[in-house]
Amino acid sequence: MNLPRTSGVQLHPTSLPSGRLGPEAYAWVDWLAAAGQTWWQMLPLSPPDKHGSPYKSASAFAASPTLLAEPGAPVSDAERSAFREKASDWIEDWIAFAGEAALDDQVRFDREWAALRGYAADRGVKLIGDVPIYVAPESADERAHPEIFKPGFVAGVPPDAFTEDGQLWGNPVYDWPALQRRGYAWWIARLRRIFELFDLVRIDHFRAFTAYWAVPEDSPVASTGTWKRGPGAAPLLAAREALGSLPVIAEDLGVITPPVKRMRESLGLPGMAVLQFGFTPSERNTQHVPANHEENQVVYTGTHDNDTIRGWYDGLGREPLALVQEALDEYGIVEDEGHWAMIRLAFASPAMLAMVQLQDVLGLGHEGRMNQPGTAGGWGWRLDAVPSLELAERLRAATEAAGRIA
Repeated sequence: MNLPRTSGVQLHPTSLPSGRLGPEAYAWVDWLAAAGQTWWQMLPLSPPDKHGSPYKSASAFAASPTLLAEPGAPVSDAERSAFREKASDWIEDWIAFAGEAALDDQVRFDREWAALRGYAADRGVKLIGDVPIYVAPESADERAHPEIFKPGFVAGVPPDAFTEDGQLWGNPVYDWPALQRRGYAWWIARLRRIFELFDLVRIDHFRAFTAYWAVPEDSPVASTGTWKRGPGAAPLLAAREALGSLPVIAEDLGVITPPVKRMRESLGLPGMAVLQFGFTPSERNTQHVPANHEENQVVYTGTHDNDTIRGWYDGLGREPLALVQEALDEYGIVEDEGHWAMIRLAFASPAMLAMVQLQDVLGLGHEGRMNQPGTAGGWGWRLDAVPSLELAERLRAATEAAGRIA
């Protein structure tokens, strides 16, 4: 992709004071515009599970009705018919799962979302969405299409920086040969839906297209899993053939092998760098180290799975702090507050797009964390009010200094 040098802020709509697409969402867009930000990034909009995670949703296509500002707004027969026609490749599956009334909620969501997205576009703010690579067990998608999932295994990742036993996600894994025989129609429909809603989309756990971690379904831990070969670029090439260009960010975190990088580069997709991973003394050759950042990349202060920058920074030891200071000196960054130093370091990166969490702009500690990977609960963080104009002006000044005003 040929994106201009810009920046943005991550904030899921559920973190707005009301958690809905009402007046506060519009005020948030105004704040982003005042702060000179081009992008608003969020988590999946699909219905969350009982723990609040949108990564284990009952649908890979439907939006959560809890986001609606006006959940009781009337819906006409004409709107229902038009939506059924437009969403014919998934809406009947969702209605069969959630009931006939679920159709009205999807009509209402598309109506509210179109208005909010148009408002954002008029103010120069674009939207970034998120696509979990897997669907939830017993979801509408698994029930409607059992033939595209591989029995006997569930998804996870091997032991990593977050957990000693790996992460046991429990999602069904795909039967990629079965999907190939069907021309990857389900994946094309999924990407068509998400491209209707967003200007740019992050595909979570992108590396699973090359190889994925499959865990026996009766295993209590993910460490018993093994790597299985994925489909490679084929599903995305099929989507490109059907839909045109792919406005996609590849979430290439975790165990990234040369084949994963080659596949991403062959598709021309930007990968990710996370500053919090860039200052480990024993890991100086990763894409996260500031000196290794590239233009075709999206740099993050941290993701929804990370601690806040202040929480992370306050816990750094002597060696990592020395590496941070070395990077700050390289770019001539002088800040009294560690979180603002890291925001400015992200903005100084050669990466075409720099994203910060709002919690980092606010300077919150551990209490602002959105998620704790490897645990069932703990999802969610909410604002008391849309931030001040003074804070927007400070972020705008840092954005201008880094040449990231669109």
